Amino acid sequence: MKLYKIFIKLLNGSAKIPTKGSAEAAGRDLYACLDGSTINIGPHQTYAVPLGFSMAIPKGWVGLIFPRSGISMKKGLRLANGVGVIDSDYRGEWKVLLHNDTGMSQIIEDGERIAQVIFVKYKDVVFYPVKELDDTARGDGGFGSTGEK
Repeated sequence: MKLYKIFIKLLNGSAKIPTKGSAEAAGRDLYACLDGSTINIGPHQTYAVPLGFSMAIPKGWVGLIFPRSGISMKKGLRLANGVGVIDSDYRGEWKVLLHNDTGMSQIIEDGERIAQVIFVKYKDVVFYPVKELDDTARGDGGFGSTGEK
């Protein structure tokens, strides 16, 4: 598999470069960068957790931030925005928006793995307004119209 070069700037001494959890992992784990401290995310609250780095994602690529299943299962935390999108022209510090779905406060420690990023190449598009679209067998059926099982 070809490896692509992405430049990363560590913004603080405790920042960690994203890592793979296994040889075949698609995502790279992202670590909370809290300068040796912890944060407390209250019940049903959202917190922007800093990662301590910025990156130069190549043009035509995007970084997609997804939750880690362990933090969702064990702590009831999820990404507040579903999937984070980091565009190739963004050069600021990366942060992960964690939301606490539980009724108890949840602690995030410095260096804790809190999310994962996958880099995806995309194609740009242009929209052409038309009066009609081509027909398909499915048509406008959605939201379960193809069956439940």
